[in-house]
Amino acid sequence: QTLTPNTTTKIPDITVMEAVCDGEEPEVVTQACLLSEFSEKGEARALINSLPDIHHDPVSREATIEKFVVIMDRYQEQPHLLDPHLEWMLNILLEMIRNEKSPPLMVHLCFKFLYIISKVRGYKIFMQLFPHEVSDVLPVLDLLCRQDPKDTETWETRYILLLWLSMTCLIPFDLSRLDGHLSTDPGLNRESIMDRILAVAKSFLRVSDKSRDAASVLVSKFVTRPDVKLKRLGDFLDWCLTTISQTSEITMEGTVTLDGALQSLAQLFKHGKRDDFLQYAPTVLQCLNQKRIAESNQATLRKLGVKVVQRLGLTFLKPRLAKWRYQRGSRSLAVNLAQSSVTGSVEATKTDLESVSQEEDYDIPEDVENIIEQLLVGLKDKETIVRWSSAKGIGRVTGRLPKQLADEVVESVLECFSFQETDNAWHGGCLAFAELGRRGLLLPSRLSDVVPLIIRALTYDEKRGACSLGSNVRDAACYVCWAFARAYEPSELKPYVNQIASALVIATVFDRNITCRKAASVNILSPQGTFPHGIDIVTAADYFTVGNVNNCYLTISVYIAGFEEYTKSLIDHLVHMKVNHWDGVIRELATKALHNLTAQAPEYMANTVLPQLLPMATGMDLHRRHGAILACAEITHALYEIATQKNRLHPWVTDFLSSDTIEGLKNIHQKVCRISLVCVCVFCGLIEKLSLSKMPFKDDPVITLMGVFLGVHVLLAIYCLFTSICCHTDQLVSQYLSALMSPEVMTRCGCALALGSLPPFMIRGKLQKVRPHNVSSAQVSRRDAATAMSQVCVAVGVCAQGSPDRVLCEGNIRPVYEALLGCMNDYSMDSRGDVGAWVRAAAMSSLMDVTLLVVASAPELLSSDLVQRMMCCLVQQAAEKIDRYRAHAGTVFLRLLHSTDPAVPHIPHREELLSIFPPETGNSLNWNAASQAFPHITQLLRLHQYQYHTLLGLTVSVGGLTESTVRYSSQSLFEYLKGIQQDATVLQQFGDTLLCIFRDNLRNDRVSVPLLKMVDQILANGCFELFTSEESHPFCVELLALCKEEIKKSKDVQKLLSCVAVFCGMVQFKGDVRQKVLVQLLMLLCHPFPVIRKTTASQVYEMFLTYDDVIDDEQVLADVMASLSDTNCDIATVRTHRNQLCDWLGLPRPILVTKVTHLGN
Repeated sequence: QTLTPNTTTKIPDITVMEAVCDGEEPEVVTQACLLSEFSEKGEARALINSLPDIHHDPVSREATIEKFVVIMDRYQEQPHLLDPHLEWMLNILLEMIRNEKSPPLMVHLCFKFLYIISKVRGYKIFMQLFPHEVSDVLPVLDLLCRQDPKDTETWETRYILLLWLSMTCLIPFDLSRLDGHLSTDPGLNRESIMDRILAVAKSFLRVSDKSRDAASVLVSKFVTRPDVKLKRLGDFLDWCLTTISQTSEITMEGTVTLDGALQSLAQLFKHGKRDDFLQYAPTVLQCLNQKRIAESNQATLRKLGVKVVQRLGLTFLKPRLAKWRYQRGSRSLAVNLAQSSVTGSVEATKTDLESVSQEEDYDIPEDVENIIEQLLVGLKDKETIVRWSSAKGIGRVTGRLPKQLADEVVESVLECFSFQETDNAWHGGCLAFAELGRRGLLLPSRLSDVVPLIIRALTYDEKRGACSLGSNVRDAACYVCWAFARAYEPSELKPYVNQIASALVIATVFDRNITCRKAASVNILSPQGTFPHGIDIVTAADYFTVGNVNNCYLTISVYIAGFEEYTKSLIDHLVHMKVNHWDGVIRELATKALHNLTAQAPEYMANTVLPQLLPMATGMDLHRRHGAILACAEITHALYEIATQKNRLHPWVTDFLSSDTIEGLKNIHQKVCRISLVCVCVFCGLIEKLSLSKMPFKDDPVITLMGVFLGVHVLLAIYCLFTSICCHTDQLVSQYLSALMSPEVMTRCGCALALGSLPPFMIRGKLQKVRPHNVSSAQVSRRDAATAMSQVCVAVGVCAQGSPDRVLCEGNIRPVYEALLGCMNDYSMDSRGDVGAWVRAAAMSSLMDVTLLVVASAPELLSSDLVQRMMCCLVQQAAEKIDRYRAHAGTVFLRLLHSTDPAVPHIPHREELLSIFPPETGNSLNWNAASQAFPHITQLLRLHQYQYHTLLGLTVSVGGLTESTVRYSSQSLFEYLKGIQQDATVLQQFGDTLLCIFRDNLRNDRVSVPLLKMVDQILANGCFELFTSEESHPFCVELLALCKEEIKKSKDVQKLLSCVAVFCGMVQFKGDVRQKVLVQLLMLLCHPFPVIRKTTASQVYEMFLTYDDVIDDEQVLADVMASLSDTNCDIATVRTHRNQLCDWLGLPRPILVTKVTHLGN
């Protein structure tokens, strides 16, 4: 499908959000866009033409480069679309470069653009478009010689010039003609063009940037010229070998030099004629062997070493088309689809070539054995680039060997798949087989040895610590299948098709790695439709749908299992490979997949799979045990669902299961619960599924009271088990109630949750027994108690005039609300932080659940005081600093406020609240964002019944530590205060509320310290300026008294520093308050802590600069400021200065009180 550049198509019909929710990996792409032409040619031309105008401006230059890069990068996957436009882009840029008036900066910019184009299209294609006249040689060479190899800003210039020069070197003319009178005038001491080019190439082979790669291309083109190879080939090879022998890879410079020399050798032996290089090959091989390139620590050097070695092997062996290779017609798709006459001519040509090869004798030098050995060792290298290069080398060299030796190479590659070898050897072996098969060098007689190994490689997965190795092996095995499908006739693969098909289908739906699933999916139709049901499978499991791992395990696998050829192989793979997988997510998905696949083969699951899983469920391996127990649970439940469909009146899962299997399921817990606490949770999942399956365990002690209950699995198990049985309920409830008094914390927590998870019939008649214990357990785990309390209330229901022992009614509703509202004030702290937030969050959820339950049945049970306290507590939480819990509180608050069917009664200021929070804000308001939440929540300060709790919540936000929370909360608070500056009554009410909060939380550092910081900001912004007109205003007097009481005998540095700031702000109040504030500040100047003394002096200094009416005498002010500027913080010196300040300010000197210690007899 060809689309316009701006057209996208979704493949498949699955949204990105759905994909994320379903567990899709981040690299999954659900949209594809195919380009049809270079549509940005106009914009690209404009950017290129703008270079003369913008090259001097760094900002414009960078912006232009970035735009051009963005345009060109769109064509990385379709670079051929640029071909019609390469010439005009190249001509415009070269014209600017050749212009003598172009400044150097602009020239470098043009070369940068040329490099961007060559990077996208590829240098091999792009360099062919460079001008290559004889007249171009000297200008390009001269410009290249003027470049600084160490300039990191202009490496693109050097790269393009080297490619250009390598293109001009292909001109068939004698280079000596460019030397002029060099030979007749030796006094000029000039180098020949040949020597200059070689010197330039050698110099750039030692640089660390990409121009080194272009220099190796230049060498391959230049040294292989007929005139140059006669004079300089031997010398250049000597230089390369000397460089390799004498250079150490220990340093970065040495590694770069070796890289350049090896690249040159690889390019020379690749592009040069065999006859020219054959005489040098043994010497080069000997040098490489002595240097031990294969043992280098640098992966790049090892890769280049492999490249050179394989080129040496091809040099030793005559180029020929092996007569023994497997022939399947042309390996070109275009030729295969051509007319028969054309195909006939191709085959005739091939026959001629083969007849020539048959007439020649094989002459295998001894060095070839060494080369093949090095390539085989390279297959096991730890780096992929080395293994890939070695595999290609194996394929190239084997194609020139006789059949017997080639078979020995195949035998050596087979050794890579032994159990002693690492994943690197398996990966290299797969790559080698793919290359051999693709080239027809792996004969069909060897398929019986190779195919089983490839099938094993498709499921290769070796655990290493907390992860596994083998995804690259499985991906390479898919590549082998792709190569075989194109190399062999269907008849040759027919004996192995079912095995390969099953292995590829398993990899498609069950592989953990997304790239392996996609690689396997594209191979399902490769063997020309010979896979059973291949078209149907590839339609359901195409390249894009397999990106979602949940979809693969739970949906696609069920569809494919519908074909009987794949049913048992899919099930067996899950049982033997995925149930014991190291990744817990895969284990759980595998067990769910087994549940879904049970319907395809219920008898096989019951008679074969379950007996295999039962020993695994009680084994010692944790992963295997975990997966096996889950699998037993899922399969049993699936069998029950099948039985239900067959006999809806009396479904019995025992119709499928033998007595031994039932006994094995019943006895799993006896071993598991003693082995691992982790498996206790898994066993609870088993109990849940067995209970849902109505297994006949009613009179058997399948579950006992565990010392610890953990997680939702246990609660589900309890609910399902007790729903399916109706015996011994009183005894079980009594056990849970008595366990609430256990000394074990987790036991008390778990039993509280367990009581909340009991079915309604077990609680009714015992509610009075359950609720008091549940409330008391809140002292141990208030979070679990709050959650359990709402669950109990929802379970028993509401009836206004009902019995307090059976339902939620008038007689017991107030204690429930009192307990939950008490949890709203839990601010416990420990090493984990604000753990009380867990309790508050659970209490908010429980209050919402219980309130909506009561409102729906008996709203008259809710009194006005309970509703007011609940809404005020929610407002307080919605104004606090932790984003997550603020959002939770806001959501609960709006849910109750906007409830209309029916509405929650007695909400204070309902109409005003609805004007602040209209119903549409329920979805649009983001409570997590401080910038959105606080402008709304501060509006509640004008509602009298909410003012106290709103300001209390704002206190910890405005005085907090998080920058964004402090900024937006204080900004919203100051906007409110700014609006009431002219209303003395409202401002006085706000001040009284502030003082009330201070009094209620005196010495409560969680509130008092942020409150002092908030008061400091309020004073600094002049929000209480209205009180400054009255001397000794009551607000100021009480605030000063509270501050003094707060810091009395305190050693909290943060609290003291905050109070110093508040004292400095209170100097703006006149009268007796100012004098008392100054006394407090002067006393703090002599505090025992140096940081307090220093900070107080600094802030008092700034205070006198801000409030210039405190000291009228300018001379006194100057003396005071000079004294405060003294940096000597010694306590004796500071006390002298402090007393002098008291005298200057007319304040009494503080008297040092001596502590008197009374000693007893």
